[in-house]
Amino acid sequence: MRIMTTAAPQPSELELHTAPVRRGQVLAWASWDWGSAAFNAVMTTFVFTVYLTSSAFGGSDHASSVLGAALGIGGLLIALLAPVSGQRSDAGGRRKLWLGIHTGIVALLTGLCFFAYPRPELLWYGASLIAAGHVFSELAGVNYNAMLEQIATPRTIGRVSGLGWSAGYFGGIVALLLVLALFVQPAFPWFGASTAESLNIRLVAVFSMLWIVVFSLPVMLAVPEVRRREAARLGILASYGLLWRRIMAIWRTSPHTLYFLVASAVFRDGLAAVFTFGGVIAAGTFGFSLSQVIFFAIFGNVVAAVGAILGGVLDDRIGPKRVIIAALIGLLVAGGAILVLGNGTHSLGGMTWPGAATFWVFGLFLCLFVGPAQASSRAYLARLAPDGTSGELFGLYATTGRAVSFLAPSLFSLCIALATPLVAEGQAQRWGILGILVVLLAGLLVLLPVRPPSKVATAVVPES
Repeated sequence: MRIMTTAAPQPSELELHTAPVRRGQVLAWASWDWGSAAFNAVMTTFVFTVYLTSSAFGGSDHASSVLGAALGIGGLLIALLAPVSGQRSDAGGRRKLWLGIHTGIVALLTGLCFFAYPRPELLWYGASLIAAGHVFSELAGVNYNAMLEQIATPRTIGRVSGLGWSAGYFGGIVALLLVLALFVQPAFPWFGASTAESLNIRLVAVFSMLWIVVFSLPVMLAVPEVRRREAARLGILASYGLLWRRIMAIWRTSPHTLYFLVASAVFRDGLAAVFTFGGVIAAGTFGFSLSQVIFFAIFGNVVAAVGAILGGVLDDRIGPKRVIIAALIGLLVAGGAILVLGNGTHSLGGMTWPGAATFWVFGLFLCLFVGPAQASSRAYLARLAPDGTSGELFGLYATTGRAVSFLAPSLFSLCIALATPLVAEGQAQRWGILGILVVLLAGLLVLLPVRPPSKVATAVVPES
């Protein structure tokens, strides 16, 4: 094993990239995020998992339990595989290759969901496909995030990262609108609108597969492959040994990099919960119908996309840590307003408004602040990746996120359980918001002592 012992830290991959940004490569890179929205928004959030947890598969309670178990197993696999997957693609000069392979597998698994007929015996089939899709989507995301340093410079990384996040949001909006118009509430009669054997919903899987494939092609054609590094070829077990040595080296030479990984894991779990439980709260607490929930989701994605773009611009001017802190404070204020105001009728300046208006206003503010926090978190880490280790570092980013992904869901459920005997019937769910706010506050408090990237030394890591 050869260890770099020079006192000067290694330059980050971002610092080594001094070539001007090519707009075509940036747009091609962002196109992948646009395409991945078909799996994230359509398949796992608003359409296909709702279908899987319907009465056609044995009842919502049983189906939800099975889906949760499958996703839990998938999350464990992500935590185990992501860092080493990124490490090996870094060293082998195969970052784009593995992005393409993993994305192709996601598309294939998505297409196979077409055969999840509405029968209880096919529940595990559908749930396993979605869970496996999550695994390969995360592995693809490791290489995709690592590509950020290839297409951005230190002066543009914030806005480029924000552009990618916004593309994902906008892609989700367009995909959802097309799914609504073609399959869920068809604007014109055609064979794909048939509800026999849930054909319309199963065809959503085929649509999503094609969407993923088409919009992942630009990055494969426009962005060059990462350079191959001269390093010893390692087996799987040896790769884990190298991973551990590198973590220890980061701890010794750049501990604030690990501090940020921990802090971001906590607040990213809160950010995920905002979208995971937003629709549930809209329907259960504020009485939104399914169509109203979908329309709110569309508007929320628009606002989140705009927030990601604005946050990216601010990131390049004031730094990612300040953007993240401001976004987390905004989330706490907006979430607190929803918790306190609830679904009652309120008045201000002689005007009254219903609780639904409260959720529309402050719910959209929540969406506004989610995008900047996500984009700047990715940009922060990209600024610190030692040369040749971006994929591995983003693999750790995925792993730490999965390690604490139980926090927000658990506290959401706990707060509802504690509130149930203390409040009127139908009012307990609102207190689940408190659990999400606690996670966001914890992430903010852990982040505060972490130094901004400009004051953090790039880690000195073993090369092999």
